[in-house]
Amino acid sequence: QVELAEICTKSERYIGTEGGGMDQSISFLAEEGTAKLIEFSPLRATDVRLPSGAAFVIANSCVEMNKAATSHYNIRVMECRLATKLLSKAKGLDWKKKLRLHDVQTNLGLSLEEMLTIVEEVLHPEPYSTEEICKCLGISLEELRSQILSQNTQDVSTFKLYQRAKHVYSEAARVLEFKKICNEAPANAIQLLGELMNQSYISCREMYECSCPELDRLVDICLQFGAIGSRLTGAGWGGCTVSMVPTDKLNTFLKNVKKAYYQTDAQRLALENNSLFATKPGRGALVFVEA
Repeated sequence: QVELAEICTKSERYIGTEGGGMDQSISFLAEEGTAKLIEFSPLRATDVRLPSGAAFVIANSCVEMNKAATSHYNIRVMECRLATKLLSKAKGLDWKKKLRLHDVQTNLGLSLEEMLTIVEEVLHPEPYSTEEICKCLGISLEELRSQILSQNTQDVSTFKLYQRAKHVYSEAARVLEFKKICNEAPANAIQLLGELMNQSYISCREMYECSCPELDRLVDICLQFGAIGSRLTGAGWGGCTVSMVPTDKLNTFLKNVKKAYYQTDAQRLALENNSLFATKPGRGALVFVEA
């Protein structure tokens, strides 16, 4: 399963999407009854027991974003890559070989919280022009385009490095905190996990800027009708939200969200039956080997 997940991840890049591998990994490594913490380099999955008393509800915004046909997704990848290189150079690392923000943290041997402090010290909140990036790295515009940028980000003139790096490091910290709460199972676990989901959504919307008006509306509706936490899931700019809802409020929640989001729009109404449902951890893809 691990090998197939890695093959699928590499395959997506042949259509021009600089994808990560989370979707492919959970598709193969998921097991019934447990969530998974997915980590990379090397790829591995750790069981995470979700608390009882809450259901996770998927709600489709009915907005589609084609990652391969647009540059939104790849621009974020390039912004993270450029942030990686500027942080690496500022800290005396071989920036030419660094591609991911995780690489900087690993090489420096620092915590995610310490990396957030370094982001504040090294990067400025104002967007970086390609000229400023070239000056920081000591390279020409041609070298930037040919050696670092992807094909469909060649003409982008400004990049938000501070915001993207801050989102990535803070989001990684929230993931680890989520797992810690699940493991320790305090009495207020559901409330704490919901707060992390809400913080995650705010960061996705404001720092990574991968939400859209429909997702914002849908998250607001879910929180209004009883979700303890709600956030977008997937690449963003459309797609679905995932909300944590107390099981005793689930039926009322589903009814109210249907009414407030889906039944007010003809297109959404047509997709309603397959757009809103409670879910639980299930098994991933199986590999059948002929005897």
